[in-house]
Amino acid sequence: MAPKVLVSDKLSETAVQIFRDRGIDVDFQPDLGKDKEKLAAVIGKYDGLAIRSATKVTEKILKAADNLKVIARAGIGTDNIDKDAASKKGVIVMNTPFGNMITTAEHAIAMMFAVARQLPEASASTHAGKWEKSKFMGVELTSKTLGVIGAGNIGGIVCSRALGLKMKAVAYDPFLSEEKADKMGVEKVELDELLARADFITLHVPLTDQTRNILSRENLEKTKKGVRIINCARGGLVDEEALAELLKSGHVAGAAFDVFSVEPATENPLFNLPNVVCTPHLGAATTEAQENVALQVAEQMSDYLLTGAVTNALNMPSVTAEEAKVMGPWIKLADHLGSFIGQMTDEPIKAINILYDGVVSEMNLGALTSAAVAGIMKSANPEVNMVSAPVIAKERGVKISTTKQDKSGAFEGYIKLTVVTDQRERSIGGTVFSDGKPRFIQIKGINIDAEIGRHMLYTTNEDVPGIIGTLGQTMGENGVNIANFTLGRAAAGGEAIALLYVDDNVPDEVIGKLHATGKFQMIRHLEFDVA
Repeated sequence: MAPKVLVSDKLSETAVQIFRDRGIDVDFQPDLGKDKEKLAAVIGKYDGLAIRSATKVTEKILKAADNLKVIARAGIGTDNIDKDAASKKGVIVMNTPFGNMITTAEHAIAMMFAVARQLPEASASTHAGKWEKSKFMGVELTSKTLGVIGAGNIGGIVCSRALGLKMKAVAYDPFLSEEKADKMGVEKVELDELLARADFITLHVPLTDQTRNILSRENLEKTKKGVRIINCARGGLVDEEALAELLKSGHVAGAAFDVFSVEPATENPLFNLPNVVCTPHLGAATTEAQENVALQVAEQMSDYLLTGAVTNALNMPSVTAEEAKVMGPWIKLADHLGSFIGQMTDEPIKAINILYDGVVSEMNLGALTSAAVAGIMKSANPEVNMVSAPVIAKERGVKISTTKQDKSGAFEGYIKLTVVTDQRERSIGGTVFSDGKPRFIQIKGINIDAEIGRHMLYTTNEDVPGIIGTLGQTMGENGVNIANFTLGRAAAGGEAIALLYVDDNVPDEVIGKLHATGKFQMIRHLEFDVA
């Protein structure tokens, strides 16, 4: 059955056609997102939800979304999606950060020109039949210092455009390296220095706990007298009350805002102040940008639903289509390793440690780690997946660590998963053979070579004669067919293990008969998703 996608906001017909051309069953209802009750009533039918800003994906909506796998926002901001609730539900949240980069950057530059030359007020005055040439004295941008808070994708384009205008650019961005700053032609500075030096300040960061109110009253008071402030990023980055007061006092010479702390903004402290330019969140409002993000969201959602490729996800590591092809068997192996540990572990888990060796150490470790953690968690909660598992583990205080190393043994690559509880450590290792099939290669430090099947029986015992015969005879007498039989031991006469791949579930009475022989320390039936 083809995946089913609901488009609940306005999206271009070209984007809708992309879904159809890719074999997706698409339901285009561009006004549905405005009706929360109706959306909640129908969302359970869909695998994917494509939205813009009108649809609010709340916890209530997500609770009703029994089949939903992915939500994709045509645009950058995802404030209208409850990402925590989506993650716990196991739903991937995507955005399209590149489709409107240039448009948003150009809007910031346009707003900077507008506030530098008081263009809106001058235009209104002239339209009114006045000729107030001396009233609107502006400033040049040439040679001025532009302070850029956030020098990522959009901020980087703004820096490039500013340098083309012969401005000097200083940037505050904790994630910006000195090397990247040099290549961009900007000077990396701390926030206090930016505030003290900049003639214009423009913001290009997401709204997070770290960036909320980054231009607080205290920081605004640190700015250079006569500064002009532009915000085309997100509402909530600037203390609007404090900015209004500093505009009235003359400390701030002007401001240009496209975004506000409350939207739609029908009233705001910045409204009707002299030399304050306001636009209604138009940063991405160009024909080109709207088309670009719509096409991008259709491609991203289709890729994920059809191939497993994850692009621009906010709550899961991205996996390209090429990576998905190569990594598929390794992701399955990580899931199997986690599933083995999860089914064997009854006590609370304190830590999960994962070693990546050889070729696998150069792959997308974020996705592999998510798969391993999901495998562990699924034994207790079958609804857990790669999106929700890391969230659940974090909530439970489980510490997750990863190590990678160069090829160290006979295998081109392998994964070793170790779980720590208050009582013990339990480990298992696996690899992927050239045929693409995952294998278990080590359990409890004992080397084995075990094919993985849907139904398996795991036993531990002392290395004594008769174990193979007891297992084979008991299985045979009770109609359980063995597809594969793997043995391993630590040393002659020491601890030994057996892993049987059987055709069907091993009944409890058969396991009871094995226990009754007194030859086994542990017997556990295991199930793996090998589809």
